[in-house]
Amino acid sequence: MKLLDDLSVKIFADGADLGGIREMCRRPYIKGFTTNPTLMRRAGVPDYRAFARAVLEVVPDRPVSFEVLADDFGGMERQAQEIASWGRNVYVKIPVTNTRGEPANALIGRLSRAGVKVNVTALLSIEQVRDVAEAVAGGAPAFVSVFAGRVADTGRDPVPIMAEAVELLRHAPNAELIWASPRELLNIFHANQVGCHIITVTGDILAKLSLVGTDLKAYSLDTVRMFYNDATTAGFEL
Repeated sequence: MKLLDDLSVKIFADGADLGGIREMCRRPYIKGFTTNPTLMRRAGVPDYRAFARAVLEVVPDRPVSFEVLADDFGGMERQAQEIASWGRNVYVKIPVTNTRGEPANALIGRLSRAGVKVNVTALLSIEQVRDVAEAVAGGAPAFVSVFAGRVADTGRDPVPIMAEAVELLRHAPNAELIWASPRELLNIFHANQVGCHIITVTGDILAKLSLVGTDLKAYSLDTVRMFYNDATTAGFEL
């Protein structure tokens, strides 16, 4: 874990399991938390407000992001004001567009200037980063979440895109760039190399942190033993 101490990028835990959040909160290298409606649905969360209150009892002193549910900008604004009132450490996730593809930039700017800490989410393009950076510049502290993993899913290398996004946000020093939806542990080091401020990491990737710096020859031997033991346990014969 010594290598993690040398990283400048902050690691945020991404999930909706209250027990997992409580466990992550005990780890000093976890600097914040994010969730979203999809993760909450998969976790079987029955009540959004009750879940948020429970999370904030567990995490009173680190940033936590909760997302608006509305699709119209008026509804988003009303919900954002309510969510922001839940705690001083709360960031309100605003999607970069609504489901019709209409940009949320005007709303984002209005909320940011009103003192709401926003986490603008679901960005994938540099053009979106440029517009959002302009919207939040000079406002309240903000996060800008670029879904680098989804960029990679399209066959594009997200590293140069994230590096350019870092430069664009220099014009909005109140905003921090999030490398969102990572696909592998290596993305933590990619994010660090380009100067990304934050990376959100799910539990399956966080579980691999103990492998950081592992000797490759020893890891190879572990892999060979795993295959042998599984074959033996399965009773395979030739």
